[in-house]
Amino acid sequence: MHILLTNDDGIQAPGLWALYDRFVKNHSISVIAPDREQSAVGHAITLNRPLRASRVSMNGNCSGYAVSGTPADCVKLGVLELLDTKPDMLISGINPGANVGVNVNYSGTVAAAKEAALYGITAMAVSSMGPATDHYDDAAAFVAKLALKVAEKGLPFGTFLNVNIPNVPIHEVCGIRISKLSVKFFPETIDKRIDPRNRTYYWQGCDTLPLSDNPEIDGTALADKCISITPITCDVTDYPSLEAMKGWGLDGLK
Repeated sequence: MHILLTNDDGIQAPGLWALYDRFVKNHSISVIAPDREQSAVGHAITLNRPLRASRVSMNGNCSGYAVSGTPADCVKLGVLELLDTKPDMLISGINPGANVGVNVNYSGTVAAAKEAALYGITAMAVSSMGPATDHYDDAAAFVAKLALKVAEKGLPFGTFLNVNIPNVPIHEVCGIRISKLSVKFFPETIDKRIDPRNRTYYWQGCDTLPLSDNPEIDGTALADKCISITPITCDVTDYPSLEAMKGWGLDGLK
């Protein structure tokens, strides 16, 4: 397969190159990633300044493009300009820190996979629990096996996978759960401060997501040391509400 690797942590992030080292043995690999960290940028794209893509070498024997934009920019630029052929698969990650529940709406890691799915490319976003990840190699080995299964089975157009892996050695993983997203907000904080010039500024923050008793929730699966895999669709239409609203008699509002 021709696999495109990207992330939101920047082209030098170790999780990206753990995937490269694992996949390059058996696949054709392209790397197009932001030139700096782009965490929590969501599905933003760059419209009001030029994008630059620079060839960079890593570890002396592998190279990729560092892009002065967002993860979604990297996918667009790769598909529309930098790559000779559309990749068979895109893998975004490995992100240090879980992307579960409502976090998928903010995650640049997830947005890259979503962007690829919109182009009809089989895609997955991969994250590992915790701000510091100790088992990238184990996570990458699992992703390599999952990629083969996904390539065999296929995904519908506009559907991609959000994969979260416990930060433990693979032999300590308790299982694999096909999980759904939690819609609960993380407990949020706004820290109001005063700078040396007596101007107000704010730091946004959040606590960890409260655990659910439902084993089908992605965050619960991860807390139980299970790998969570969630299929996500780009079509966010609420079809029951769509049908219900057709009976609202809205034509009379004209």
